[in-house]
Amino acid sequence: MTMTPTEPQGTQAVSISSRLRAGFGLLGPRHPRHALPVDQVEALSLPIGDDGVVVGIDPEGQPAVLGVNRPTPYDILLISGLWTAQVLALRAAATGARVAVETGRPQAWMQMVHAMGGGQNGLAVYDVGRVPPQGASAGTPVLVVRDCGMRPPRGRVTSAPWQSVLTLLPYLSPVAPRLMRQARLVGVQRVSPDEAAEIGRVIGLPRADLDTLPTLPDGVTLWCTERDRQYVMTQPTDAEVGLLGVARRMD
Repeated sequence: MTMTPTEPQGTQAVSISSRLRAGFGLLGPRHPRHALPVDQVEALSLPIGDDGVVVGIDPEGQPAVLGVNRPTPYDILLISGLWTAQVLALRAAATGARVAVETGRPQAWMQMVHAMGGGQNGLAVYDVGRVPPQGASAGTPVLVVRDCGMRPPRGRVTSAPWQSVLTLLPYLSPVAPRLMRQARLVGVQRVSPDEAAEIGRVIGLPRADLDTLPTLPDGVTLWCTERDRQYVMTQPTDAEVGLLGVARRMD
């Protein structure tokens, strides 16, 4: 409300007091509004993009971004080598997420823990079945990486708001169809023709993808949602190569 000189002093004081109580804060300086003619709107260039982890580049060379920090539960199944899962864990931690790794081979993750300050900078490793509640929130999102072999047991810590779960399978196993059906996102690297056929049957891949999966180069992943599919090449940074080596499908 703009006060006029005809308002009594007491009225001005009451008006300001009521605005402060309503939570609007102190009255600041007045500035003219910024306006832009309609014919100049197209000249604006705004840096708008997806928020998440850059998992690589798509076939057009554009960044491919995976949004792991979500206000709703999010399950990811990744059928790949350990290298890709570790790159994703590093990059998720770099975005500010806490990463909890549940694994039966902790020695394979210790170099990452040491490189990130002994677990004090966003990445912690736990034995299978020993992941404690993470207390995920919008301010402290969590990515749980389950590296539990071909037959991962049901996890004690499941996906929840601001807590995504990525389950790593080196190859297909009897539990893979169930995990694929439960996942909101499935990533597949090079597999055998028989495995490709089984994956295609479960998630409905077209014939072209079934023929391509057995020929994928190291570092390439086919990411699939219920509606979309995208091939992505994960290109490591120099620091990631120094820590994890080059991209590889086999561990």
